[in-house]
Amino acid sequence: MNREKLKTAKRIVIKIGTSSLILANGQINLKNMDDLAFTLSSLRNEGYEIILVTSGAIGVGLYVLGMDKRPSEIAQQQALASIGQVELMSLYNHIFARYQQKVSQLLLTNDVIEYPESRQNASMSLQAILSMGIIPIINENDAVSVDEMDHKTKFGDNDRLGAIVTNLADADLLIMLSDVDGLYDKNPNIFDDAKLIDTVSEITDELMKVAGGAGSRFGTGGMTSKLEAAKLIFDNDKQMVLTNGARIREIRDIISGKKKGTYFGQ
Repeated sequence: MNREKLKTAKRIVIKIGTSSLILANGQINLKNMDDLAFTLSSLRNEGYEIILVTSGAIGVGLYVLGMDKRPSEIAQQQALASIGQVELMSLYNHIFARYQQKVSQLLLTNDVIEYPESRQNASMSLQAILSMGIIPIINENDAVSVDEMDHKTKFGDNDRLGAIVTNLADADLLIMLSDVDGLYDKNPNIFDDAKLIDTVSEITDELMKVAGGAGSRFGTGGMTSKLEAAKLIFDNDKQMVLTNGARIREIRDIISGKKKGTYFGQ
């Protein structure tokens, strides 16, 4: 299998994780944010339709309040998300403006997607935003999302949200930016001989066992959540590339079919 299909992608969803937005010391990764704005704005100028799914509201909230530990109480996490979302969008708006690119904000919860009428409204909103040449920036509405027995509004993580948005927008490709180069046959943090898997055509039980635990202290997504997202991509006949968020400008290489990261396609 090759990556020729990537060259035909015109509507692209980029999902960036908290680990790519927040440095290990808790500061904002301004270089990555600038690379992201430059790359996505350039692609938009060339006629691509771009959607950005971002994490980072709680991580930025921790930064704003000078906290070094994510609180365990749900209400405090929601408050941090509310504070951080304002600052996160302010940063995005400022950095994208440097490249004369307008952005918009769309906050989603799982119930919006599950309910047909609101799902249709969200889809129509996305279509209208894209038709205006604007890059929509989408995040989960963490300030109000809950996951309780009778009221599930959380997506679970933004890896899943990235796949859902890809399907909602009928996009051609999801590029998932993470803190690893792609999917390995074993944990590269433990095994020196771990090998990067070039192509995945189905999500098997064996692959799920290879996937490790959760993410950093600032984020929640681990490799398991990325494979769960890939399942949604396969179910809707889409394609996905998992690659390193430290090399954002390689997005251009990815859509030209070059071997970067792990390609999920059938």
